[in-house]
Amino acid sequence: MPQVVLTDHAWPDVELEQAILEAAGHSLAAPFATATAEQVEAAVAESQPAAILTCWAPVSGAAIASAPDLRIVARMGVGLDNIDVAEATRRGIWVTNVPDYCTEEVADHAVALSLAWLRGIVPLDRQVRAGRWDPAAAASRLARLETKTAGILGYGRIGRRTAEKLAGLGMRVLALRPRTPGSEPGPAELVDLDTLVAAADVVILHLPLQAETQHLVDAEFLARLRPGALLVNASRGGLVDTPALIEALRHGSLGAAALDVVEGEPHPSPGLVELPNVILTPHVGFGSETSVAELRRRASEEVVRVLAGAPPQHPCNTPSGVRA
Repeated sequence: MPQVVLTDHAWPDVELEQAILEAAGHSLAAPFATATAEQVEAAVAESQPAAILTCWAPVSGAAIASAPDLRIVARMGVGLDNIDVAEATRRGIWVTNVPDYCTEEVADHAVALSLAWLRGIVPLDRQVRAGRWDPAAAASRLARLETKTAGILGYGRIGRRTAEKLAGLGMRVLALRPRTPGSEPGPAELVDLDTLVAAADVVILHLPLQAETQHLVDAEFLARLRPGALLVNASRGGLVDTPALIEALRHGSLGAAALDVVEGEPHPSPGLVELPNVILTPHVGFGSETSVAELRRRASEEVVRVLAGAPPQHPCNTPSGVRA
């Protein structure tokens, strides 16, 4: 019976995955809820799986190389920064994801983070719980959305949906012009980066984490933002240089940051945690009962599909020896 290793999972059980895989004649090993690269490597070397399902745990080149019968590494999510895609490709192994399962949820979360600061929801909640009831002082600091401009970096499925939601609330929306020409602007005005950072009261990150986007938001970038601007990150923590962000929040002109993802998660920098002008949520933008069930089902079905000899529905690479 071909075995599938589930490296980690962000939900209480693995019954759904197990039911789908066992119905197709495969067994499931799920030794960890969270796992280090070393733990994944040991589990894969021991199980010798035909497939790996992974949520956030690192799937290293060493793990991939240790399983000669491995045919697919299926990401239970969108981003691929936890998988050595190059090694999988070199060894003729498919890498897949589920690219559109949480479009609505992440867009909703980016909007919610934006409104939580612009309308003062989180800071005012903190004040009331601390015994301070001062609506007169607070009211003048709250924003009318139709007077504000949002700038979106990363104008794919999620970026476009975020733009639609913010435009529906009356905000002006700018988006960084995609490199590929011919993209329809949708609800956003497509502009260059200089125009976006000069005009945006809220800058929202919907970018993948790649070599060219690592620490894209550094001290120089932050210094270019409008005074009082809000930075929202609902993508990957590595997009932002954390020490530079802390410095900009403490001593620069950046107004606030609302972050669903941080470098070093699940252990955010104490410098971020202690700042009053930071909103933090624990990488839950993808989540809803609907999206998580869809993710688990579709990722498991992709594994079944490939192990049955069919091409994947959502390939992220072209393995060596496989025709595109």
